[in-house]
Formats: sequence, C-alpha cells, structure tokens
Amino acid sequence: MSALRLYRALGKAGLIAGSSGNVSERIEQGMRITPSGGSPDAMRPSGMADVTLDGTPLNSVTPSSESEMHTAIYRTYPDARCVVHTHADACVALASLHKDLPPFHYMVVQFGGPNVRCAPYATFGTPALAAHAVTALKGRTACLLANHGMILYADDTDQALARALLLEALCRQYLLALAAGKPKLLSVQEIKAAKERFRTYGPRPNEP
Repeated sequence: MSALRLYRALGKAGLIAGSSGNVSERIEQGMRITPSGGSPDAMRPSGMADVTLDGTPLNSVTPSSESEMHTAIYRTYPDARCVVHTHADACVALASLHKDLPPFHYMVVQFGGPNVRCAPYATFGTPALAAHAVTALKGRTACLLANHGMILYADDTDQALARALLLEALCRQYLLALAAGKPKLLSVQEIKAAKERFRTYGPRPNEP
C-alpha cells in the first residue's frame, strides 16, 4: 500500500485521531510525508509533502511538524523504508509513565530486543526529540516517546501497519497487567528462545 493508504488505515484503526500522527515513506529523492495539520479522513494524494533527508522541500506542501524525527531515522537506519508516528492511546499512557515496554510477553521481541525503550521527553518537532528517538531505536524498530506517543520504522507500509497495531496491543495488555498486579517478566533465556523461534515463524517462500 502507499503511505497515504497506510495513513488512512491507521486512522480507521483508531491509532491516529485528527492531526495527531504522521506517516512517511522513503523515496529516491528523500521521503514523502503527511502534511502539517493533516488528518487521515481529509488527505488526498496531492497533499503529501516531498522533502530531501536534509529537510529541503521538493514540492509546495508543508511537511508534518515531526519531519525532523522522520528524516533523522532515515539517515541513521538505512533499512527504514517507512516510518509511523502516532499518539495511540495505550502507547501514550505507557509513555506518560516514562516506562519501557518490558518483556512481559514474548511478542515484544518482534521489535528487535527484550524491550521497547521509552525515549526522554522533548518538545515536539525539535532536533532534541529526533535525537532521543534515534537513540532509543538503536537495535530496535520501535520506541515510545515520553508524554507523547510512539514511533517505529519498517521495511514497507504493510509491515509498518502490522507493527503499529502490535505495539498498541502490547502496551494496552501491559497496562492491564500493571493494573492487576506486578507482571512477571520473561527471563533472558526465555527471550532468547523466543527470538530463535521467530526465525522460522510465518510463511516460507513460495507458500501461500
């Protein structure tokens, strides 16, 4: 799917409300990103902003206020093809506690390690926030942003949607577990075993 279709899908899933989120994809000249003040319901193909990875505009559309965070991720992580930032409810709730998402469930390893880190707070749209996100993403494909939301990257838009839905679900489940008591976390060996098991998870090449 295109970045625009991904943006609309995130809105339909309730992960982006109004203008509180943005989506981008890598293009040959830099990136294509949703516009400043945009919303999934109102977006049209002509409304996407194209910019270079140093922030130089390639068309007349004003890019999202978080374009600095997106370009920083593309510059730092060459395998990032698509970036999603949302203010999804459970992600915001956990990020407001300044807590990492720990290994309470084996699916956490789908983001690259035993936890999803929470980056320190910085004002939205600033180089400081971009730097915090890049640091928190080291060895990971997603992070929380303190008192703000989440950001992740993926190989393509389909994978980005799946990761965004998974991260929101895991944050919600962890918050439910916290409300009930103190969750028991998986051990280093249990996490290692889960990561190894995922090596053969999913369809094989040439399978339906």
